[in-house]
Amino acid sequence: MTQTAPASARRSKISPERVQEFYEAVLEQLRENGYEALTMEGVAARACCGKSTLYRQWKTKPQLVAAALRANRQGTLAAVDTGTLAGDLREAARIAAGTSGRDTRLTQALGHAVLSDEELQAALREALVEPELAAFDAMVARAVARGEITADHPAVEFLPAQLMGVMRIRPVLEGRYADADYLVRFVDAALLPSLGITAGTTP
Repeated sequence: MTQTAPASARRSKISPERVQEFYEAVLEQLRENGYEALTMEGVAARACCGKSTLYRQWKTKPQLVAAALRANRQGTLAAVDTGTLAGDLREAARIAAGTSGRDTRLTQALGHAVLSDEELQAALREALVEPELAAFDAMVARAVARGEITADHPAVEFLPAQLMGVMRIRPVLEGRYADADYLVRFVDAALLPSLGITAGTTP
C-alpha cells in the first residue's frame, strides 16, 4: 500500500527563495491593506501559487503572518552578551533600531487584530515575543549573577515594555522612527537609572 509522504517531506520541496517570495507577498499585503483584509487567496495570487500550497505549509493565516514577520527580522536579541547589563541593553537597542521602521509599519498594519484575534496573538507570541522576552530574561540573569542588580529589582519587569514601547510610540509622538542613537540615549537616560546603574562609558 502506498504511504502518504509526511508533511515535512512535502514542505521540503519549497525552496528557501520561494518561501521568501511568499513572505514578501504577505508583508506587502499587510502594509497595503492591513491584517483584516489579508487573505490566503490574495497571498497566493500575488505569489503566483496555489492556495493549497500555503495551507499545507502554514495551516492558517495567523501562522503564515507570524512566520513572515519572524523572517523579516534582521537581528535577534538571543546572541547579545557584552559582559555588562548596560552593554547588553544598548546592543538590544541597536538591534531593535535596525528594523524599527519596517517593524513599526507592520505592527501598525496589524492594528487591533493582535488583541481581537486570539490565534494571531498566540502565533505572534510564539514566533516573536517569547524569544525576545527570553533574551531579556537571560540578560537580567547574567547581570544578577555578576552582582550588577538584585534578582527582585522592581524595574526589571518593565525593561522589555519600555524599550519596545518607546520604539513603537516615537512615530506617533514625533513623526520619526526610533533610530539607534535615539534608543541608546533612551537606555542611558531612562532604563539604566531605573536599575540604579550609572551609564558611564560601557559600550
